[in-house]
Amino acid sequence: MYSSEEIAVSTGRSAMRMGPAELVQAAAMARRFYLEGKSKIQIAEEFGVSRFKVARVLETALERDLVRIEIRVPAELDAERSDALRARYGLRHAVVVESPAEAADESPDPENLGEVAADLLGELVNEGDVLGLAWGRSTIHMAAALDQLPPCTVVQLTGVYDAGTAERGSVEAVRRAAQVSGGEAHPIYAPMLLPDPATAAALRNQTGIARAFEYFDKVTVAAVSIGSWEAGISTVHDMLTDEEREHYASLGVAAEMSAHLFDADGRRVGRDLGERCITVEADRLRRIPEVVAIAGGQRKAEAIAAVLRSGLVTSLVTDTAAADQLLAAPPGARPALERADPDD
Repeated sequence: MYSSEEIAVSTGRSAMRMGPAELVQAAAMARRFYLEGKSKIQIAEEFGVSRFKVARVLETALERDLVRIEIRVPAELDAERSDALRARYGLRHAVVVESPAEAADESPDPENLGEVAADLLGELVNEGDVLGLAWGRSTIHMAAALDQLPPCTVVQLTGVYDAGTAERGSVEAVRRAAQVSGGEAHPIYAPMLLPDPATAAALRNQTGIARAFEYFDKVTVAAVSIGSWEAGISTVHDMLTDEEREHYASLGVAAEMSAHLFDADGRRVGRDLGERCITVEADRLRRIPEVVAIAGGQRKAEAIAAVLRSGLVTSLVTDTAAADQLLAAPPGARPALERADPDD
C-alpha cells in the first residue's frame, strides 16, 4: 500500500476544473482507496454510488492531478534499469545498484553488491531450502552482510581459491550463512583447481567432499560470481599457467563462472578444465530453481552478458556501470529463464 507521504492532494489549476463537492468527494475516495486500503466496492457502499462511479472518480483524480503517486525505492537502487535489464534478458530478478562514484569503470564487484544480494537472498530463501554458495569475492561479501535467513542447509558449490593470497573466504562464507540461518553447513575443504583429473576425482570421493556433492541435486537457491578472462578478475585465470591461459583464450573464452568457461554467446568451451576442478557441474547448476549471479563493473559487463546467455542463471545483482553496457548489448537467442543447455 501507499504511505501518507506518497499521496499528495493538490488544489492546483487542473484540479479546480472540478467543482468543490466533486473535489471533496474525490479526495475522500482517494484517501479510502490509496491510504486506507479499502476496495472500490467498499467505497461505493459508503458513498452510495456504483463501483464504476468510484473507478471513474479515481481515474479522474489522477488525470487532473488531484492525486499524485510517487514510487520510491532506496537511493542506491535503480528501479528503471533493474526492470529494463530483467525484461531484456528474460530474468526472474534483476537488481541494479548505483555504482560507486570513484573508479566505477575500474573496480569490479563493488562491495555494496554483496549487501544488496544478502537482502535478496533473505527474500528468496525459504525455510527448509538448501542454499548453495560458489567461491567469489562478491559471494564472500554477501555472506558477511547476511543478517537474517530462514532455517536452511548451506552447501559449498566449489573448492577454495588458494593462490597464496588472503582471498580464502568460501568456507567461512558457508559457515557464516549457516550460522545466520541456524542450519547445517557443508563446506568443501579442497582446492578448486587440481593438477590433473585423477587427483580431482580422488578428492571428490573423499567422505566430506562426497557428502557435500550429494547435496548439489537438492540445492534450491544458489549464489555465484562471474569473472572476465583477465588477471585479477577471474579466479580460474589466476590459477593457471601462462600457457594454459593462452590455450583457453584461443578457444574464445569471454567469461568464467564456478570454473566453467563460456564464449561470448554463452556456449561452454574448454570443458576439459572441469575435469580438474572441484565444482558443481554445469548441468546440475542449470537444474537449480534459482541461481543468482552477483557481478558488476564495466570490466565485467561482457562476461556478465555471456553468462546470462548461457541459461545457467535466473537472476542478477549488478551495478549501473555494468547495466548500461548490458542494456546496449544483444540479449541472446533465448530468455535466461528457459534454462537452455549451454552445451547445445
